[in-house]
Amino acid sequence: MSRLWVPLLSQRRRFIPNRVFHIVESSRRICSSTPSPNLLSDSVFLESGWNTRISNARLLLPLAAVHIARGYCGVPENGLPEKRLNDSASDGKVVANKVQGVQRNSVDFKKIPINMLPTVVLVGRPNVGKSALFNRFIKRREALVYNTPDDHVTRDIREGVAKLGDLRFVVLDSSGLETTASSGSILERTAKMTENVLLKSQLAIFLIDARAGLHPFDLEVGKWLRRHAPNINLVVAMNKSESLFDNSCTLLAAGLEAQRLGFGDPVPISAETGLGMQELYGAIKPVLEKYMLKVISDNGGRDRFHQVTNSNEDDDTLDSKTKLQLAIVGRPNVGKSTLLNTLLQSDRVLVGPEAGLTRDSIRAEFEFEGRTIYLVDTAGWLHRTKEEKGPGSLSVMQSTKNLMRAHVVALVLDAEEIARERRSMKHSEVVIARRAVEEGRALVVIVNKMDLMRGKKNFASYEKILEAVPEEIQTVIPQVTGIPVIFISALEGRGRLEVMHQVIETYEKWCTRLSTARLNRWLRKVMSRHSWKDQSAQPKVKYFTQVKARPPTFVAFVSGKIRLSDTDIRFLTKSLKEDFNLGGIPIRIMQRVVPKKTVDGGGKSNKHVVRTPERIRSNKRSLIVE
Repeated sequence: MSRLWVPLLSQRRRFIPNRVFHIVESSRRICSSTPSPNLLSDSVFLESGWNTRISNARLLLPLAAVHIARGYCGVPENGLPEKRLNDSASDGKVVANKVQGVQRNSVDFKKIPINMLPTVVLVGRPNVGKSALFNRFIKRREALVYNTPDDHVTRDIREGVAKLGDLRFVVLDSSGLETTASSGSILERTAKMTENVLLKSQLAIFLIDARAGLHPFDLEVGKWLRRHAPNINLVVAMNKSESLFDNSCTLLAAGLEAQRLGFGDPVPISAETGLGMQELYGAIKPVLEKYMLKVISDNGGRDRFHQVTNSNEDDDTLDSKTKLQLAIVGRPNVGKSTLLNTLLQSDRVLVGPEAGLTRDSIRAEFEFEGRTIYLVDTAGWLHRTKEEKGPGSLSVMQSTKNLMRAHVVALVLDAEEIARERRSMKHSEVVIARRAVEEGRALVVIVNKMDLMRGKKNFASYEKILEAVPEEIQTVIPQVTGIPVIFISALEGRGRLEVMHQVIETYEKWCTRLSTARLNRWLRKVMSRHSWKDQSAQPKVKYFTQVKARPPTFVAFVSGKIRLSDTDIRFLTKSLKEDFNLGGIPIRIMQRVVPKKTVDGGGKSNKHVVRTPERIRSNKRSLIVE
């Protein structure tokens, strides 16, 4: 406890009585000469009751100050100097052997590839601030944060790259643990996912609520961690500690109580305000550095590690230009999470028969045929009113943001519901499709649960769905022609390769670029075969060029007073999709007016142009000769 608590107390001296700091200063002088005996034993606090400690606060506070002072001057519990990871050698020799991202007994985490970084998982009971700390680590508000004491906001494992000072590590946000969950329930399934993640992590941060004190559920979670992850390095963090810095020393009392967990000294932090991040940095840095030094030695030493990091950085630079972002959207309980697990071929997200199971938008990365693809599983899309608040409304807002960031949008439909309702898309699904087209995103429609339609009784419905769904989608979304429709069964794993090939093909169309010469040759043929009511009413298109891709955007330069009408633009759009195989993606065509040339031959007004006067031949010589 001594090593972590003194920086906080020294920074906030105005909140602690002066008597404590006099004892601290006197203890420092004692420690500077001879290590003092252990004046404060943790067993005293473990054996005594909480009420006894509160009533004897005046007696315990000086003893705690001496205990803190012993650590402040660098003397540990056993009286021997601490051996730190970054200390120099005993003989005083300083080795300055620097390589790419590696020093002796130190690691530069900023230069290490993401796939080689250590993993840190956040665990604890529900509503202790795990998602808030996750957002603090990754410097973005990605995880949903909402005060729901009786409910779980986070259900899936969310992954991100944390930045804490010069440290870089992969941080995982887990669901709240409840050891009393019944078999087969959502809580039991989330606990199983957390257990699997702990086996692959190098460090766990156990969060507790400092304002609520040590809850009985915290003790149960501690027992669960000892039983399921006995060998993992663990740091206890007391979140929501910003309100405990007062004159009554409640923060110190809460820290002493937290030691009952048996995982060492707690670190007081505040994920919301950023308080205590420096102390948390000092607690986790030795563990992460020790792991990275072991990884470096296992990879053949520093020179070999230097070659690996350089090759990985080159690969990341090449892949960053071709990364495809695919968002899986749709109504609740249509099989979006099952489709994500099928594409990844692993149980990455929580699945089940319950509607609205996914709340956070889960992002995952995988490789398919040499191409890096980012998958985003969004929450079920439901129409909500402005007055409605809660995790559901936050999920819809997060799904909208991920839809706007994606390159390709996969809209998932339920085949069983289509056969029952006798229509392909409901209002919310039409809203999703139209919004994706308006934002310029490529759209792929996936009809899931086709395994329920393959029976003898449903054979007629199966054939009708195959024929009616593409036609109805084209009627509902007339802005884009040729939207691809794929029929799969995510539960059985059928159609996985077909989905990925169609997504990549649509993405390549979305990134298409056509040369200006090719477009102008195409334009002459198209304009000649178009039937105009009157040749005098035909617009004069000088040339046609592509100014942007993703989505393909074209500009028609028109001269004269006649402009392209909406009918003409629809005709050009349809011709582009047919002649260049651009069906299924949105295409934008704009028109600009070519400036009319003036008498002087310039495209701009020559009113203020200064011209050199013509030279006049002199006749002086001829006069002299005469």
